Amino acid sequence: MTQAVVAIVAIVTLGLLTAMSLRANRRFKRERQLPMQWWLDGSVTWTAPRPVALAFMPVLAAVCLAPALFLKPKPGQEHLAIPVVILTALVILGVHALHLWLIRGTVQGRS
Repeated sequence: MTQAVVAIVAIVTLGLLTAMSLRANRRFKRERQLPMQWWLDGSVTWTAPRPVALAFMPVLAAVCLAPALFLKPKPGQEHLAIPVVILTALVILGVHALHLWLIRGTVQGRS
């Protein structure tokens, strides 16, 4: 049961991240490069090609969530598996949303 819930959380998370990236790809279709990191003053420190920038978080999420699908929790920690995967998924979704929001602000600031 636990593994099924973990798999559902992982699949839903990857689906949401992919949908967010596809939507952002349409929004930023005129941009060849997208910011990946900012300095404290708001200046962009480095960029990546649009497909790479938008695929980064879905790929990272797959790498981070995959072990939860294949590794079994230690005895006595089974009850922690689902909350940890849900928390990880929420953090990844939040970071991706923040990244897209920062990209939008930077791109709109240039126009």
